[in-house]
Amino acid sequence: MNEDQFNTSLRKFLKQVGVTSQREIEKAVRDAIAAGRIKGHEKLKTKMVLTIDGVGLVHEVDDVIELG
Repeated sequence: MNEDQFNTSLRKFLKQVGVTSQREIEKAVRDAIAAGRIKGHEKLKTKMVLTIDGVGLVHEVDDVIELG
């Protein structure tokens, strides 16, 4: 395994996940507020699941996003 290539590829993937996930979350929250499904001060129970089939990885992160 080429450690440098692996590290670069992994960082690129994680950056893409972070940026696109943030955009999607922000859009979903704004849409939910606009539609009246939430008020904008809730704490939203959140789960992210990462899977990599080739190595059998399933990693879950549970947290709360506070809107204010």
